[in-house]
Amino acid sequence: MKKKSKQNIYVHTIELKKLTIENSKRDAFRQEVEKIPYRGYEVEDITDGRKIVISKPGGKSIYGSVKREDFLVFIYEPSKNGLWLISHKNISEDFEEKAHVNPIETIKIIEALERVFNGDEPDKVLQETSLTNPAGEDPEVLLKAYKWIWGQEDSNYPTGEGREMSMKFYRELRNQLLNNS
Repeated sequence: MKKKSKQNIYVHTIELKKLTIENSKRDAFRQEVEKIPYRGYEVEDITDGRKIVISKPGGKSIYGSVKREDFLVFIYEPSKNGLWLISHKNISEDFEEKAHVNPIETIKIIEALERVFNGDEPDKVLQETSLTNPAGEDPEVLLKAYKWIWGQEDSNYPTGEGREMSMKFYRELRNQLLNNS
C-alpha cells in the first residue's frame, strides 16, 4: 500500500503560550475552552485610546485552500474589552454618511486614504493633512484600519486585486463628489 503524504504542513514561526486545561465532561470542558483569551498584536494606537490589533492566522480559505498568511483586523477598546471586526462594508457606509454630511471634507479624507493606499504611514498623512470628521468614525481610525486591511489583502491576493477592489469604491465616490460640487 502506498503511504499517503502529509498535507497542510506549513513552515512558519509561531509564538506559543503554554495552556493546560484538564479534560472533563463535555459542558465543563467547553466552558473552560471558551475562557481561553484571544491573542493578537497591537499594531496601531488611536488617539482616543483604542487600538488597531490583528490576530493571525485569520482562517480565510479560498477554494478549499487555507490562506496561511491571513489575519484579522480589529478595533480594540481596552476599557470595555471590545473587539470590533471592522469590515469594508462598515467603512464604505461610514464614508457614504460622511459624503452626505460634508462632501468637501470627505474628498479630503479619501485623498488621505489614497496616500495610505500608496504606502504612506497613516500618522504621517494625519500630521501633514488637516482633516475634520463630518460624521461617523474618526478618519484616523479608518486610515489606520485600512493600512492593515490592505496588508491582509496583499497577503491573500498578491496580484493586488483585493486592495484595488476596495480602493475603487473610494475613487468612484471621490469622483462623484467632485462632479456634484
